[in-house]
Amino acid sequence: MSDPPLEPAPEADEPRPPRPLIERIGLGLIAMVMAAAFGGVAVAAWIGGEGFLAVMGAVGCLMTAWVGGITVLRG
Repeated sequence: MSDPPLEPAPEADEPRPPRPLIERIGLGLIAMVMAAAFGGVAVAAWIGGEGFLAVMGAVGCLMTAWVGGITVLRG
């Protein structure tokens, strides 16, 4: 038996349509809440003497805030 012929991949050069403003604002607000949660974990861990967990929480906070900002500003 022979395998069916493979179809070519769809073109990735087509630009994506921009997200509506309300959707970008909503996603940004969700990212802010999640970043605050990660920041709270980082602060609580630091106060509790858990350095590694504090660093991981701070990294999560920064990454979430960064992606949220990109989502809002990308357009």
